[in-house]
Amino acid sequence: MLKKCVAMLLAGGQGTRLYALTTGLAKPAVSFGSKYRIIDFPLSNCTNSNIDTVGVLTQYQPMVLNDYLGNGEPWNLDRSHGGLHVLPPYLAKSGGEWYKGTANAIYQNTAFLNAYEAENVLILSGDHIYKMDYSKMLEFHTEKNADCTIAVFDVPLEEAPRFGILSYNADNRIEEFAEKPKKPKSNHASMGIYIFREEVLLEELSAEERNPNTSYDFGKDVIPAMIKSGRRMFAYPFSGYWKDVGTLRSLWEANMDILSGALDLSDGFKIYSRNQAYPPSFMGDGSCVENTVLTAGCEVYGEVKNSVLGEGVIIMPGAKVVDSVIMRDTVIGKDSVVSYSIIDEGAIIGDRCKIGGSTEQDKDPTLIGRGKNIKTGTVVGAQEVVE
Repeated sequence: MLKKCVAMLLAGGQGTRLYALTTGLAKPAVSFGSKYRIIDFPLSNCTNSNIDTVGVLTQYQPMVLNDYLGNGEPWNLDRSHGGLHVLPPYLAKSGGEWYKGTANAIYQNTAFLNAYEAENVLILSGDHIYKMDYSKMLEFHTEKNADCTIAVFDVPLEEAPRFGILSYNADNRIEEFAEKPKKPKSNHASMGIYIFREEVLLEELSAEERNPNTSYDFGKDVIPAMIKSGRRMFAYPFSGYWKDVGTLRSLWEANMDILSGALDLSDGFKIYSRNQAYPPSFMGDGSCVENTVLTAGCEVYGEVKNSVLGEGVIIMPGAKVVDSVIMRDTVIGKDSVVSYSIIDEGAIIGDRCKIGGSTEQDKDPTLIGRGKNIKTGTVVGAQEVVE
């Protein structure tokens, strides 16, 4: 059965710049906000864009992610034709290998695309926080009769060297692309969101596989080659909220954007997630909560300011949490102080501990890893990482 558009979500990244957060799980499975994981955002975008067939390409530490995705039911992707499919590297009769890059990952799943005879293929990254109606981008792509359309987001010029940078004309046709240029010619950054005509995509990926000098990457190899060969390439400007959460600082900032309202999770564009059953949150006598997001299962007996608490977090009496992200099922012990920190899921911070530092710009938050037990009276300083 013909599909107008099939999505391929690249979720196999190792996420080394998130340190202990990704020691045992893929970056898209990292917790975000009070009750989400990063992958909830592109999956929910697909649901809200009426894209009902999504291949999730996994590789690094996939167990938690696979368990979380299940059959796709929370995102309305449990379909008899289409729906959510987890696509790990596999061994075929002709052999098999790990995904060698973003382009090679899609190439190895050509059979999946052929099975749905998709007119267009939407390629997504699993490590960005944003809300986007892909159907509008698809309309733009169709109107332009494009071979490939790339979503772009304008960033401050001083940050442009961190991104793939596009230059395009008044008709939005892409004229140049540079991957992480030292001297960028524009501030139009690629969001890593592409729509290809399927036949063009397969032609380009096949050519890339025959190239002995390729790194199998869309930004470094496929996109520049397509521009050079004269393919119809267009830029689709996006003006909503978008954040690459590939570093501890950017992940912390995105959580703080929920508090400031820069990232609105309460509007009609719903972000779906798979959540456990927790009792209602509880505020103990003498507790104080200011400018904080908390959700089901939280128990607060101490003081919390300017922070994001995940499900099942317990803040004990006398404890103080400021400017921090506390992920689900973590306990902050009596009279402990946590400031400018990220505490991963299931950690236990003992009594009278001092964790973290101040929110200096360009400084990373202190990080306590998943399930860690920090002994009573322990001091963990600014920017320290406890694996």
